[in-house]
Amino acid sequence: MRLGIKGKQVLGVTAIVGTVVVILSVVQLSQLASVSLDETRARAELLANAIYHRAQKVGVGVSAEPLANLRDDPGLRSILESTLYSKNVTFASLVDIGDVAVAHADRSLEGQKLPAGGDLGKLLDRSALAQLLAIYSSQGQNLEFRQPLLIGDAEIGSIRIGSSTLLIRQDLNGALGPAARAALAALALSVLGAVVLAQILLRPIHVIRSGLTRLGRGELGIQLDLNQQDEFGELGTFFNTVSEQLSADRSQMAGQVANLESAVEHLEDAVAIVNARGELLFANPSMRVLLPSAAPGAALDAVLPADHPLRRLSEQTLVSQQSRGPLSAAFGDSGERLVLTHPISDPKGDLVGIMLIARNMEYLSQVQSTVRYSRKLAALGRLSAGVAHEVKNPLNAMAIHLELLRQQFTTSSARGSGASPRARGAHPELVDGGAVAAVAAAEPIVDRGQALQHVDVIANEIRRLDEVVQSFLKFARPEDLKLQPVGVAALVDEILPIVRPEAGRGGVEILVACDNVPDVNGDPAMLRQAFLNLAQNACQAMPNGGTLRINCESARGGRVSVTFSDSGVGIKPEHLQKIFDLYFTTKEKGTGIGLSMVFRTVQMHDGEIEVESTPGGGTTFRLLLPRA
Repeated sequence: MRLGIKGKQVLGVTAIVGTVVVILSVVQLSQLASVSLDETRARAELLANAIYHRAQKVGVGVSAEPLANLRDDPGLRSILESTLYSKNVTFASLVDIGDVAVAHADRSLEGQKLPAGGDLGKLLDRSALAQLLAIYSSQGQNLEFRQPLLIGDAEIGSIRIGSSTLLIRQDLNGALGPAARAALAALALSVLGAVVLAQILLRPIHVIRSGLTRLGRGELGIQLDLNQQDEFGELGTFFNTVSEQLSADRSQMAGQVANLESAVEHLEDAVAIVNARGELLFANPSMRVLLPSAAPGAALDAVLPADHPLRRLSEQTLVSQQSRGPLSAAFGDSGERLVLTHPISDPKGDLVGIMLIARNMEYLSQVQSTVRYSRKLAALGRLSAGVAHEVKNPLNAMAIHLELLRQQFTTSSARGSGASPRARGAHPELVDGGAVAAVAAAEPIVDRGQALQHVDVIANEIRRLDEVVQSFLKFARPEDLKLQPVGVAALVDEILPIVRPEAGRGGVEILVACDNVPDVNGDPAMLRQAFLNLAQNACQAMPNGGTLRINCESARGGRVSVTFSDSGVGIKPEHLQKIFDLYFTTKEKGTGIGLSMVFRTVQMHDGEIEVESTPGGGTTFRLLLPRA
């Protein structure tokens, strides 16, 4: 519920008075509590002195047990029993050094050890407010006044007088009634006074509000009669000045509109003029074809729906006084138009209106289609050049190793044809043992290890070539996003079993904080691959071990932030601008594809990616994805 100025004033005055009343009541109650505690201590001290003098009179120390003859003394017993009539006092007793009751107002407790209670003297040493809190902050406690019983300088026991905070609280509660009635009376008077004061002080505001209402309806020349010699009088004078200025501006704008009408009447572009209040002043025939209800005086809100691009641009221009657009907008059966807005200012630079323009997009669409096609061709050309470069290197390597392999097998065949009698078809019996051994020693043998090494190189280059072609296809082939609400924490949990083995081999500790994070709007498969690439890159950047932190949290602008931070080697400043380029890598066996795919995935999800890195201090990748 929205409070007006009057309500706020009444509430403020009431709150101030109520606060003062409460503070004064607490102060008064604290003083009463302090007085009540003082009286309680005085009564306890009086009783203790009476018991002490009676003990001395009876003759403490006459017998072997100094306190034994006091238990049945009628005078002492009458003093102990009189505590039942003392205000706030609960008991009186005479105890020995071991706190065992020798004489007690309650005979059933004699011979038992009395539990220790709170110290009444220490409570009296505290402030009055602390005393009040001690009385009301618990279910009640026993306070004691203790006086030692001496024979000479030796203490043979003590006199304990008990009191209860519950009894003291009852006395204070009786004093709360008058204080509460006084507080209610003060509050009632404060509310009444605040209402009367608000009625008197707010009358000029009602007059000004009435004038603003008339001015908002389009009335001109409104003058307020406020003859007060205060701030409200100055405000009324300022209102009259503004009203006169608005009248002059409207007259001037009307003349400008008349001049513009003749200039834009026959333009092919649809043009309209809107004043600073969002009212249509002029619309040429082309605009009236697009917007049949665009008549002079009509509100822009009634002509265009709230989600129409032209209306959004108009509102932005009215606020920022800057040109906005162009944007594509649909106008029913008339098709699409390119819309933009421009501010119209007076000689002083003040905004007096805006110009709306809707341009036929048929020809522009053709030009834009050609430009987009050219850009795609240029991008494809750059990508093709990169692919050609990457394909050429594996092909050259394969050709070299194939030639080396061919030479090995050619040399082996040539040597074998002239040295082995078995290869020439000689009968084994015609060759003696020594000759066979000599021929066998001279027979060339193919180096299988070296040949297999060449084969491995060729196989690796073929796999590399396949990766290059696959990456080219991924970038060249458009992908359909399968957007849906995706749990970020679930995606992180899915990649952890894949990342942990590699992290364990490198001595990398993984810390995850992704609890209570909103879902994002994305493609689960693409986001999972992007997260996996970032996590694996982070582990590879820490060859000597370290810590990978994965944090997820809500971010401003309806986004969710996912951060991958490592404590690895970092990225050099000269490489930081190239890390998302296709095939750029600083790793010995890297492909330069992973981060490019991450960047493309974030772009396709209408997200952002930020990188911070310090050489030797680690790297942080922060992904900002739209919330579902």
